[in-house]
Amino acid sequence: MSEIEMEKKQFDNKLVQWVDHRLPVFSYMNAEYNEFPMPKNLNYFWNFGALATVVLVTMIVTGILLAMQYTPHTTLAFGSIERIMRDVNYGWLIRYIHANGASMFFIVVYIHIFRGLYYGSYKAPRELLWMLGVVILLLMMATAFMGYVLPWGQMSYWGAQVITDFFTAIPIIGNPLTEWLRGDFVIDNATLNRFFSLHYLLPFVIVGVVALHVIALHVHGSNNPDGIDIKEPQDTIPFNPYFTAKDSVGLGVFLIVFAFFVFFAPNYLGHPDNYIEANPLATPAHIVPEWYFLPFYAILRSITFDIFFLEAKLLGVIAMGAAVMILLIVPWLDTSKVRSARYRPLYRIFFWVLLVDCVILGIVGVKSPSDLVFPGISWFDYKTLGLIGTIYYFGHFLFLMPVLGFIETPKPLPTSISKPVIPPSSGGGSAPIGAAAAKKEKA
Repeated sequence: MSEIEMEKKQFDNKLVQWVDHRLPVFSYMNAEYNEFPMPKNLNYFWNFGALATVVLVTMIVTGILLAMQYTPHTTLAFGSIERIMRDVNYGWLIRYIHANGASMFFIVVYIHIFRGLYYGSYKAPRELLWMLGVVILLLMMATAFMGYVLPWGQMSYWGAQVITDFFTAIPIIGNPLTEWLRGDFVIDNATLNRFFSLHYLLPFVIVGVVALHVIALHVHGSNNPDGIDIKEPQDTIPFNPYFTAKDSVGLGVFLIVFAFFVFFAPNYLGHPDNYIEANPLATPAHIVPEWYFLPFYAILRSITFDIFFLEAKLLGVIAMGAAVMILLIVPWLDTSKVRSARYRPLYRIFFWVLLVDCVILGIVGVKSPSDLVFPGISWFDYKTLGLIGTIYYFGHFLFLMPVLGFIETPKPLPTSISKPVIPPSSGGGSAPIGAAAAKKEKA
């Protein structure tokens, strides 16, 4: 009998057992999602990975249903969206779930990323797990951008015009590359067709990368709020029923928020100009991307000066791309030996400053660069504020992260997840209730 067969679980259901004997998918699911040992101290921030999976499935299902009614042609696209909203049974509901689902997806993933930054989930041995997560974010951005163009409204059309025009800043190959991306000299039917094709394809690529992300996660297990490794059986509890129940609570709360936007504020996160059909001859007064791109858009616009032979436009594109790509090397920028910010007093302060900085960049992205931040202070406009925010963003990763690892004195780490930081013999009190419960459970 092979090793794989020895690890197979015996199921009571004969049909399940028959399938599992030939294709051990049920044994795999049991090992990875039922009996899989999870750190017992995970908080609700660990719900967001599961929530992201739920939203991804929702987006794929609603996207397929919408594609059945959508027409990717410049003269028909806007009308087909209006037909979906008015004539297709529950078309309005499917479209609002899909449109607001994109925003929910980014909210969940951004919280997931900031949780990883706070608790040091990118540190060894989970570097590849983190990098796969950044790849998922890049794919999400590409998918969302192309999906935003499909309704062929004024803001989506001009947003595509602005974003693709940035590629012209690349020396020598800029113009040919832009024409290749557009499929034409301007944004037109060829662009809409290829954007529709890629918008339909990329979610399935995301599913593949998510599968790799989950496999990498299950090699070393989840990180935890203490940021320490699992050292004894009392540190863990099975995934099911403990975390399936906990994820269900988080999912219930999330669905209430999701339903609020779908049923009561379906257009709050969108832009009203997208209810005007695209007009290549009328430029909107102020072109802005969707809210989840605003911090990166602010970084793009904050570079307004040339450096040697590099023009401001190209530098802005490089800075915008680097703002995402820098996340790939975070595991090597952080020199601290302690993972969790819970035990890093200095890093914790600068983490919250980074979070505020990203919010400020988002506000800058939606404002006109020449508007004044405070009336009466003529030199302090949103362009200047965006430049300050951009400098801090990159300074956090390129300067603070490496330096803090050397100058910071972390707090004492717990000896294990089940044991307190200060031993009871030293006056630190009794063992946590959870540890005692785990010992009883094991017994």
